[in-house]
Amino acid sequence: MKQWYESLFENYGKKYDEEPYVQGTLGECDFIEKEIASNKKSKILDIGCGTGRHAIELTKRGYKVVGVDLSESQLKQARQKAKEQNLTIDFQKHDARQLPFKNEFDLAIMLCEGGFSLMETDEMNYEILRGATNALKSPGKFIFTTLNGLFPLFNSVKEFYESNKKEGASACGKNSFDLMTFRDSNIATFEDDDGKKKELKCNERYYVPPEITWLLKSLGFKKVEIFGAKLGAYSRNDKLTTQDFEMLIVAEK
Repeated sequence: MKQWYESLFENYGKKYDEEPYVQGTLGECDFIEKEIASNKKSKILDIGCGTGRHAIELTKRGYKVVGVDLSESQLKQARQKAKEQNLTIDFQKHDARQLPFKNEFDLAIMLCEGGFSLMETDEMNYEILRGATNALKSPGKFIFTTLNGLFPLFNSVKEFYESNKKEGASACGKNSFDLMTFRDSNIATFEDDDGKKKELKCNERYYVPPEITWLLKSLGFKKVEIFGAKLGAYSRNDKLTTQDFEMLIVAEK
């Protein structure tokens, strides 16, 4: 049986690119460049690359990027966009829990919940982190975002989704946050690329900072820094607060 995230991205490449939460690509790539000191020799792995927005922008800026995703529909859109811009990018279909790379990349990125935190179990999410770790050279850097577990303790996830609703975009409702598992169950409604309305039962894992730090340290990362993640404006100056829906993690191997 297909998981909800597989069903969601089955036929959702074009519509995905119109979603409000994917409009911060340029600022996010500025941050990434700064983190690798604009070293054009850096080889980058984009995990859960979706329609290739970060991979395409970083390739335009002169970096060699490999993008991986589980969704054929997303990858098709990514390849099409790269082709239209005369860019050659290696987009590969892989499950983020079973990445085939070993010590190949200087940087791994996994942005906008690139698979991580969408998995059914904590063990599966851990496999994604382990795969990213194995893919990195030593020294290497890992930059990713995930849902901030501090947010639902102080705010209503339901109200957050309601206040961020945009006409024509996907919507989440009937949210229920479980304090024992830090998982939010919700119903997502969206329209696929053929204009068909769909409804999916989703389940996402929120993480608190000490958990992320412990998971990454257990995988051998020497330094783990966590910040607030502002759409399109990642910055080391943004101290993580209870009002940040997402957190930004920068880890060094």
